[in-house]
Amino acid sequence: MIPFLDLKAINQRFEVEFHKSFKQFLESGYYILGNEVKVFEANFARFCDVKHCVGVGNGLDALRLILEGYKTLGKLKENDEVLVASNTYIATILAIKQAGLKPILVEADFNTYNFNIDSLKNSISENTKAIMPVHLYGQLSPMEEISKISKENNLLVIEDAAQAHGAKTREGKRAGNIGNAAGFSFYPTKNLGALGDGGAVTTNDDDLAEVIKKLRNYGTSTKYVNELLGFNSRLDELQAAFLNIKLPTLDSDNERRRIIAKKYISQINNKKIVLPKYDGGDNHVFHLFVVRVENRNHFIDYLDRNGIGHLIHYPIPPHKQKALLEYSHFNFPVTELIHNEVLSIPMSPLLTEEDVEKVISILNNY
Repeated sequence: MIPFLDLKAINQRFEVEFHKSFKQFLESGYYILGNEVKVFEANFARFCDVKHCVGVGNGLDALRLILEGYKTLGKLKENDEVLVASNTYIATILAIKQAGLKPILVEADFNTYNFNIDSLKNSISENTKAIMPVHLYGQLSPMEEISKISKENNLLVIEDAAQAHGAKTREGKRAGNIGNAAGFSFYPTKNLGALGDGGAVTTNDDDLAEVIKKLRNYGTSTKYVNELLGFNSRLDELQAAFLNIKLPTLDSDNERRRIIAKKYISQINNKKIVLPKYDGGDNHVFHLFVVRVENRNHFIDYLDRNGIGHLIHYPIPPHKQKALLEYSHFNFPVTELIHNEVLSIPMSPLLTEEDVEKVISILNNY
């Protein structure tokens, strides 16, 4: 059996350092917003080549706190519209709604699963104030076009970079440093994953970073002095310690993912299976390797019989979710087709050559 993702094996590489770090954490007597969070914020800001990283509770909070921060700074207000991908995970949309803003769903591109640029342009109204591109599955959104559109229309660009840690543009700018701000998740399955929940905001905006530091901690500027109506969303000190240990291997892990993806793409040759479009660059970190098949249930049965792990990302599009009934009348044919056909196959930096060859062979024989 080749599992979809073996988190235990991924984290076993760091087990000795984890135990050492936990002992130091335990002995420190300082468990909230301590030195490990400060060190990680500095390390991850340096990694993304941005001025600021603010550690928060999770990826959803990262996006929401960016929006709340811009509201505090007067750059957004209640019911402003934010353009967002119609095929994203629901968390992206929840962040917008929970911040009192209005998500405007934009149809997906059939080849990249990111924004359809024409649909994006056609969705802009006088109430549009921000674009929230999602670097879905680890592939950067078309940020050059998005940046141009944002400048022409004076819109904020807020990256949902939850799946794209380390991805780079052609010019070498990393996810997290392409828009005005970005939200990251460190959920355990991510390319840079903690051993629990965690998230971060990255930005070059001094004012935004300062506001988010207050908002994440009850709106306090100093202990018991509350300037804002804030939240409780702080990156856990222990998770920050684990992330500090794992961050140095992120680039090499991403490169291994790309090597595996290139092998999948060059050697899987089956007309029933649609492979991802990939130009071979660093713009994709293959958080997921997503294929499409017309008869997904039949394909899943076949993979189960042959011991190949898999998951669906995601089975139900946001506008068909019960939680978002107000969008149920919308028609997004590309998004709906994508959600009906996509399936993620094994992708991990720890897959062996034998594992990869077996996956290729079994998919070719489908």
